[in-house]
Amino acid sequence: MTIRSASFALVVATLGLLSAAPAHAACVGTTADCRDGRFTDPFAEPTVLGITTSQKCVTASDGTQACKPAAGTLALLPDDRVLYWNALEGTENVELSIVAEFGVVAANDQTRVLNLNGAPTWSRPTPVDGGANPDGSTPDANLPSTNHGADGALFCSDVAVLADGRVLAAGGTDYYLEPGVDPIPYGVSELEGLKNTRIFDPNGDIWTQTGSMNYGRWYPTLVTLPSSKIFVASGVTKLLKPVYPESITQSGRNVVQTETYDPACGTWSVNGPLAERTLPLFPRLHMLPNGQVYYNAGGQAFNPFGEGYDQALWNLTATYDPATQTWSDLAYAGLPLQLNQVGLQQLSNALNPTNSLQAATLMTLLNSLVGTVTSDPTTLLNQVGGLLGLTADPTAVEKVIGSGMRGSTFSMMLVQKPDASGQYKKAEFLTAGGIPTAVAATNPGTYLATASSRIDSVSIAADGKVSSVSRLTGALPQARWYSSGVMLPTGEVFTVSGADRDEVATPGLGFAVKRAAIFDPTSETWRAVATQHNPRTYHNTAVLLRDGRVLVGGHAPITTAYLSNIDLQSLGFSPNDGRDPSFEIYSPPYMFRPRPTITNAPATATRGTTIRINTPNSSAIESVVLMLRTATTHLVDGDQHAASLRVVARRTGSIDVAIPASAAVAPSGPYLLFVTTRDGDGTRVPSVGAPLTIAGGAGSCTP
Repeated sequence: MTIRSASFALVVATLGLLSAAPAHAACVGTTADCRDGRFTDPFAEPTVLGITTSQKCVTASDGTQACKPAAGTLALLPDDRVLYWNALEGTENVELSIVAEFGVVAANDQTRVLNLNGAPTWSRPTPVDGGANPDGSTPDANLPSTNHGADGALFCSDVAVLADGRVLAAGGTDYYLEPGVDPIPYGVSELEGLKNTRIFDPNGDIWTQTGSMNYGRWYPTLVTLPSSKIFVASGVTKLLKPVYPESITQSGRNVVQTETYDPACGTWSVNGPLAERTLPLFPRLHMLPNGQVYYNAGGQAFNPFGEGYDQALWNLTATYDPATQTWSDLAYAGLPLQLNQVGLQQLSNALNPTNSLQAATLMTLLNSLVGTVTSDPTTLLNQVGGLLGLTADPTAVEKVIGSGMRGSTFSMMLVQKPDASGQYKKAEFLTAGGIPTAVAATNPGTYLATASSRIDSVSIAADGKVSSVSRLTGALPQARWYSSGVMLPTGEVFTVSGADRDEVATPGLGFAVKRAAIFDPTSETWRAVATQHNPRTYHNTAVLLRDGRVLVGGHAPITTAYLSNIDLQSLGFSPNDGRDPSFEIYSPPYMFRPRPTITNAPATATRGTTIRINTPNSSAIESVVLMLRTATTHLVDGDQHAASLRVVARRTGSIDVAIPASAAVAPSGPYLLFVTTRDGDGTRVPSVGAPLTIAGGAGSCTP
């Protein structure tokens, strides 16, 4: 695929982060711009191996292809630069089959830092591959090492921004052939989850090693706790053959143990047996305003053949309490009902394949369901029966569309809002698209993407009790698998990229979805907006920039049908001629409106205090939103936080707002502060974000 070119003048004009907003009284731009927004032409790193070229790859001296990295992971740094790294590096050197060859030809992923302040420029961190396993050793000395070129790939690690602005990456991939016999390797490619954890310091662009996890994890999820410690869950130690003779009980499923990282000590500790939970890969995890971690019944449906023998339990939403290191079930995701504790326990038992599903158990389960929000109890019982495979109703899946664990979907925490007393007691999570998982058949699911969209609402009562209820929203304009979601400072949600079917099940045989969409939280409806230039399906990414635009990148597909880079674009399928190293920047419709401005705001703030924001638009400010800078891998940002701040005083030229007192609502770290007004036609319009750091950190080391 050829990267489209753009004139230097256009790139400078459209990519300058701090360019002044137009001082006009009406929308400036075309009708389409004002309605749908606009994507810039794609742009990419200009060189590879020191050679300036518009092509993605060049031939290296050893005859292999060396290529520009694609953004499989993106993180917005405190200085507005963007850290990113590659995914599936080396696929361009597969000749016949990725299954048979990737354990040898894979390479450690390259990292880059992209600077968008003016014309885009790129720099290479040290070391460029992140530096895992620098001695070329495998994570486990008992495993074969048929590929010393990719013992420490960043691919499929997760990422979190620490309180001091550094970026932590945990896990990753060691590639080799299984069983593999040196010096004549043979077998199938295995992806071994790494124990490594490394930290990127934007002050010098340097990677360093920190303490290793106790379990190797490929596709884990990280969440920052109120203490600024980092919680990790799930992942798998061996993807294709999850059999561990030294630990038979771990075989056949993902890593159930959870761990916590102490940034002050640089060490990980296992959370104990009560903190164990079976979860999908890259589980959609978030922090609730009470400091507990919420599992939103979403994840990556990529456990070929083995799945997890306990995968039916992935349909249950749940919370993890760091104080007690225990999990509590909440509800069956997406069903229009609530459950009491007896019902939850019986539901867990019924769905656990190690137990027999007896008729008496089913009847007890159904009789214990409470809190229904349907006017037709018969339909409700049919829905639950259909989910458990106990009816022949062919419409059962349609009746409960949107329920259960959702594969390859984003999970977006909507803007948290304070109640009348200034407390944050509720969190809502938007899930849209992805692959319905047919309940028990969690992987590979139903193959075709869905347009279904739902909100899961989690409330914290005065006595601390957590409850959950779900509701369907308007559907996406198009069904889409693996689309990235981005919270906009207006409270709207932008989704981009993806395909119409699961390209893990059939790589290269999906149709790219190129038209983006925006969700309106007021009407709870989606609308189609502008169309991106390049198709981006698997391993696409997107992050909000400080000026309110969205950086869109990625596309690192598995080779077609698990063979080689067979490009079927001429037949209408998504491109599979290798990774796409380009980016595009989307300007939402508000970028073409007169925008409010922040003339001064503090650089740091302490939780529970009031700060003053100077703005000439003080009387028209509708909302003030504090947004944590984004770090995302595989559609998930476990640290995604956006909180509406209570305006406590308003005067000419300034407003005073209250910073949340809770570290669960505003954990320590680098944020962006936006003020928002409305244009004459009701369009929400945000300012450029003001950098703001919430003070605090992990404190001193207390082993």
